[in-house]
Amino acid sequence: MSFELETAAVPVEGLRRVAIEPVSRVEGHGKVTLLLDEDGKVHQVRLHIVEFRGFERFIEGRPYWELPVLVSRLCGICPVSHHLAASKALDMIVGATTLTPTAEKMRRLMHYGQNLQSHALHFFHLSSPDLLFGFDSEVSQRNIVGVAMAHPEIAKQGILLRKYGQEVIRMTAGKRVHGTGAIAGGMNRNLARADRDALRAEVDQMIAWSQAAVKLCQQLHESQRELHQGFGNFASNSFGFVDDRGNLDLYHGGLRAKDPDGNTIFDHVDYTTYDSLLTEEVKPWTYMKFPYITELGPDKGWYKVGPLARVRNCDQIPTPLAEMERRIFLEQTNDAPLNYHWARMIEMLFSAEMIKELIEDDDIEGTDLVVKGERQRVGIGVIEAPRGTLFHHYEVGDDDLITMANLIVSTTNNNTAMNTAVREVARQYLDGQELTEGLLNHIEVAIRAFDPCLSCATHALGKMPLEVTLVDAAGQVLDQLYKE
Repeated sequence: MSFELETAAVPVEGLRRVAIEPVSRVEGHGKVTLLLDEDGKVHQVRLHIVEFRGFERFIEGRPYWELPVLVSRLCGICPVSHHLAASKALDMIVGATTLTPTAEKMRRLMHYGQNLQSHALHFFHLSSPDLLFGFDSEVSQRNIVGVAMAHPEIAKQGILLRKYGQEVIRMTAGKRVHGTGAIAGGMNRNLARADRDALRAEVDQMIAWSQAAVKLCQQLHESQRELHQGFGNFASNSFGFVDDRGNLDLYHGGLRAKDPDGNTIFDHVDYTTYDSLLTEEVKPWTYMKFPYITELGPDKGWYKVGPLARVRNCDQIPTPLAEMERRIFLEQTNDAPLNYHWARMIEMLFSAEMIKELIEDDDIEGTDLVVKGERQRVGIGVIEAPRGTLFHHYEVGDDDLITMANLIVSTTNNNTAMNTAVREVARQYLDGQELTEGLLNHIEVAIRAFDPCLSCATHALGKMPLEVTLVDAAGQVLDQLYKE
């Protein structure tokens, strides 16, 4: 983690600029800037995405059938989400209105494997050090190695949960990263009998460990209730999928949005009409857009997505253990960012239960894998990725080449919510007088709660080792740090 604090040109005279760059323990690169007055009062906070986003233009001119493999290169953490969202869009283009049972269940199995491994990675590797040791604990301890030394069983379970999810992906997609299993109109494989038996042998252990992770989050919440309920808390709309019965569904469904009081804004809306619901606002200080619900406008229409929004938005979770945990969660929590972690572990449990259900279904070994129909020019695929709702929208010419691509990734949907969380935490904790790594880590904790994937949102490359300097309004250096 590196920080840069400087007296660069600022839009308000007399304010000093504080920059945290890059934000650490997230996927990709970003920075935070704050404007402080002489008394350390926060006047402005922004989360900047500092790399150019150009993947939509890279896609243009490519044959449409390349998309599921091509767009998975957006990210090495959640390639399955892009792989499946693109495949769902291509289903529309080739006229595959209904997949075969085997194809849909294989895709769902792949997707729940992705959610399980991604949630395990984020919680155990990236966020548990903050929660187990404290936000301002010794930085050398605040990592997965520190967790393994102090809590070896927790670390072991996290590592093996992620490994199991990756094996599900390998068996359904062909590879753990950047697989090729989903194609336009279906799948190119079923689940081999040996793979099915291997997954069946371990799934009950994965469910048990997922339950333990949910209970760990509950214990952390109960031991520090004021922190978990108050840290960066703010009110917002929420947005995501539910199925036709209002159940949580991460693969397919209609769009539902609720206001901060839980009132429905819209419900069960066909996701292919998303562009009539949402507007993507552009701001000059970041490469990431700011989506909002069009009818509410940019000031009131922004929202959050992802596990916290989904668990609170749905009417129920259609697996017994996760639904039981959801009810406990709703009784004890609010919309504060730290509650994302507990909701994320409930979704991990849901994913493990769904994996068991799917591998017990004989359709998973079927051989009828692909359908097609009347060719279309437009394809829209939407999926609930681990981090939130993910949109893929393509237009295809008569020559089968992509003429337009628009992607709204989960982290982009959470952009305003993340900026709001950073602002609230900065106002709560940053005194502006003395620079400490632990103090500034509070701001990063708020960002990490959303599990942002900045590479998906910006397709960033490179490393950014930076010097950290804190300068007061008179230009005097108060403190300085340097990190690789």
